[in-house]
Parts: sequence; structure tokens; C-alpha cells
Amino acid sequence: MFSMKSFRRRAARAAAVGALAVATCATVTAGSAGAIVNGTEPTERYPFMAVIPESAPGQGLYDGNCGASLIDPQWVLTAAHCLQGDGLQLDGIVRIGSTDRKSGGTVRAIEGTFVHPGFVTGDGKAANQNDIALVRLDRPVSEKPVPIAERPGRPGTPTRILGFGTTSNTELKFAERLRELRTRRGAEAECAPGYADRTRLCTISRVPAAMACFGDSGGPQLQKGRHGRWELMGVTSGPGAPGVPCSAGPGLYTSAPAYADWIRQTIRHNS
Repeated sequence: MFSMKSFRRRAARAAAVGALAVATCATVTAGSAGAIVNGTEPTERYPFMAVIPESAPGQGLYDGNCGASLIDPQWVLTAAHCLQGDGLQLDGIVRIGSTDRKSGGTVRAIEGTFVHPGFVTGDGKAANQNDIALVRLDRPVSEKPVPIAERPGRPGTPTRILGFGTTSNTELKFAERLRELRTRRGAEAECAPGYADRTRLCTISRVPAAMACFGDSGGPQLQKGRHGRWELMGVTSGPGAPGVPCSAGPGLYTSAPAYADWIRQTIRHNS
């Protein structure tokens, strides 16, 4: 979750706070074996979950990743900032349907990337607007895609987030196994003023001291549809407030339903 520039700034801020803050952070993340700080092992299979390996050597990241969701046999949906960033290098593949970051599932080459034309990067409440992108695979996969929700659930709706991101607030150590976290859609007022809106969903953890973090970007936020099946509600984008560690939340998620027309048109024109 979040850009490398954001990570460096947060890590430096955390280091400057002092021993008390370090001890507090250690307490918060102790016992967390994986991504989505203080998340848990998967409770079920998510065949649509995808991971995009990437690196940014100039910024000290050699073994990173972003998340993504299979929404069509040959397309995954992710965050725009996962494809455009300072010194960012894609490994050129996507792994779909595995609970392991580096093995299992189905691996496909990236044939094309399509970033929303209105994407705006940066920091603060104006950052990561239209933070959504599509990746075309070189050929279809057999895993079952996740449908995009017709609309996001109302504030209070139970949701679930998935990811292979960092194991703590301040270290670039990525999970080897998929993690999940029980969350809910928050009201706009539960994020900092100006952060959440119709296209950017405020997300609140239902577990203390837990939220998505670096490397979880692009991954899914899920809600249950009418028939009790998972559907895609949001795409992990960034923090929902300034200057807070990942585990303190809230999170900000790009609304997948808000971009359904752009998604359909992009796939139709490039298939």
C-alpha cells in the first residue's frame, strides 16, 4: 500500500519518534506473521487474488509486489500507482490464484498496462485520485474472476481485504503467505477531511491495530453480494489520514463500481 516516497517518509518519521514509539510499534506488530499488519491466515480460497512482483532498486526495494484482482480471464485490476512510480520496475508477470507470494497458482506474462487517464499521484488528501489500472495478461487463465459490485455497500457494511504486503509499519519485509483482514466501509467523516468521496472509500478495520500496508496496494476489498458470494468493492490505494502508521488506519480504497464503465470500455477496446 502507498508509494515508496510515502514509505521512506513514514519510516523516517517513525525512527525519529524515539524508543517509546519503537516499543509501541513492536507491541502492535508482535505475533503478526504477515501482510495487512495484524491480519490472519486465509479462511478460504480466493482464486481471483493476484500478485504483481516489482522492485525499485534506486529506493532500496528489490523484492516487492502489489496486489491485484482477476476480473476477467485475461485481465487483472490493480492500483495505478502500482504501475507508475519513482524508479518502479515490473518483473513482467502476474501470479493468480495462489496463497503463496512466489509459488503456486497460474503465472502469466504482462501483455499490456492501462492506467486511468485521470490518475494523479502525490501526497495528502489530493493524492491517488483515479488510482486504478488494468493489466492485460498474455493469455487467459482458468481461475474464476471476481465480479465487480454494482455499488459499494453503505457505511458499516462488513468487508474483507487481502494482501501480500509488509509485515510491519516500518520495514520492507513482505509476507510469503496471503493475509486477510475483517474490515468495514467507513463513513467519509471517519477518514481525514477531504480524503474520502464517491470514488475513494474510507475503510476501517474491525480488528484492533490492523490495516493494509506497503505492498498491499492494488489488492481487493470484498463485500458479500446478494447470493452470499464475494464481489469486488474496492482497490487498495493508500492511507485515509495523514501521518499515521498503517496499523492505526484508516485506509483509502478506490471504488471499483465507480469505474465500471471505464473498466468495461478499456477491456472491450483492447481485447
